[in-house]
Amino acid sequence: MLAAAIGLIVLIGWLRFLTGPEFAFSFLYLFPIVTVTWFTNPYYGIAISAASAFTWLLIDLTMVDRFTRAYIPLINESFRFSVFLFIVFMIAKYKRMLEKQKSLAMMDPLTRIANRRAFRKLATVEIDRSRRYALPFSIMVIDVDDFKSINDQFGHHTGDCLLITVVETIKHHLRAIDIVARFGGDEFVILLVNTEEAAADMVARKLQRQLFDKMKEKEWAVTFSIGMVTYHNIPDSVEEPIQAADRLMYEVKHNGKNDIRHAVLTPQH
Repeated sequence: MLAAAIGLIVLIGWLRFLTGPEFAFSFLYLFPIVTVTWFTNPYYGIAISAASAFTWLLIDLTMVDRFTRAYIPLINESFRFSVFLFIVFMIAKYKRMLEKQKSLAMMDPLTRIANRRAFRKLATVEIDRSRRYALPFSIMVIDVDDFKSINDQFGHHTGDCLLITVVETIKHHLRAIDIVARFGGDEFVILLVNTEEAAADMVARKLQRQLFDKMKEKEWAVTFSIGMVTYHNIPDSVEEPIQAADRLMYEVKHNGKNDIRHAVLTPQH
């Protein structure tokens, strides 16, 4: 891309040389400047801007006798370079704003972890990798039992603090490669990468115990219902294991809560 940009700059300069000072084609420099700034970074955009202005200046100096004053090309290119820099900074600012908005769209605003949409996207990548290398994976759905009573008794601020504490506890006891997301309300979903049933069961029980201890420490009377599935034969989409784990979690909810239900499944075709 940089090589193409430099080539286009030289071509525009050559066009300037052929047509003389009466025709201004400097707007054509916006193509390499905008493209490089958008697809690389502002520093390369600044460099391309400087190269564009310098090339135009060199061409004008070859025909300086055709200007009424010898310093006019220098003034023109200083102004042109300033305009190019302004465009680079505006593009960079817009790109940062766009990236921030994309990041926020993939993040739960309260807990600062992945939301449902982001989880599906990230989990799809990991499931595809598991299929490629024949690796097992497990998905866990965690629901906070009696969360509504916390909101009713202490208010929504305390409820929010509880959810944040749950997330911090989960993240502290997971590997960096595992993915945790909030699916809304008091329900969380975890993808345990390359984790077969014995290891997944151990993680779920340890996590439930750590969560319960943290809630007891905060004097929040809640427990945790967990549904989990493990796959060795990888399903075609992430939706199947999520729904299967969710069904197991609701079975726990309907049978007294505060328990773990785990199943090893094969894909449904």
